[in-house]
Amino acid sequence: MNEATHILAFLRHGEYHQKPNTPSALQHGALTTLGQQQAARAAEDVYHYAQAHGLRLHPEIDTSHSLRAWQTADALKQTLKRQAGFQGRIVEQKTLHERSVGALANLSVTEIEHILEQDPRVESPPLNWKSDSHYRLPVHGAESLLSAGERVAGHLNRTFASLAQTETQPTLKIVVGHGASFRHAAFLLGLLSFEDIAQKSMHHARPLYFEYRTRSQDWRHRHGEWKQRARANPSMID
Repeated sequence: MNEATHILAFLRHGEYHQKPNTPSALQHGALTTLGQQQAARAAEDVYHYAQAHGLRLHPEIDTSHSLRAWQTADALKQTLKRQAGFQGRIVEQKTLHERSVGALANLSVTEIEHILEQDPRVESPPLNWKSDSHYRLPVHGAESLLSAGERVAGHLNRTFASLAQTETQPTLKIVVGHGASFRHAAFLLGLLSFEDIAQKSMHHARPLYFEYRTRSQDWRHRHGEWKQRARANPSMID
């Protein structure tokens, strides 16, 4: 590695208390006990990766505003503090959220579809609306999955372009977010094919490592495994 090398360690939040059959977008459930354990183990992985590759841990951990993401980041911070004297802080970023379903947030799939059936102004959503990358629910504040991916990709590009200008030491920066919005960001960053979005997922609180290449201003996958779906699931929510 040279001094221009900067590494993103991206983590999906740990397991959390999620309402069944409900889009995860703006749910505020806390981590389960297992989710807390997953986050602590992730900190050990990040620490050993940084040590093995001569990387300085960036003092700011970026996370979305959701409780599950913040708790994952906090568990990482506390474990790294005990292990390595890490003195960093958590920075919440609205750009890292999961895809918003707007005015229909925290309703079940059945409730959402029933509400849309009652609205004469809108067409019925496609059967695979939950996983359709291009589809946006026809309500205020809703996004498509690709729009959410654009948010996340934009945040990562801006953050690492700034790092390239200010950090002369090889650096690892931790970012905690959400699976679907990050997979779509990964597609937009050239790290996944469009077909891979539906075929791959992310393990809870298991880091994936990506290198930001300063000269070409692009990305490559360095380490960590995507979670492989048994088959593409048109009903997937997260």
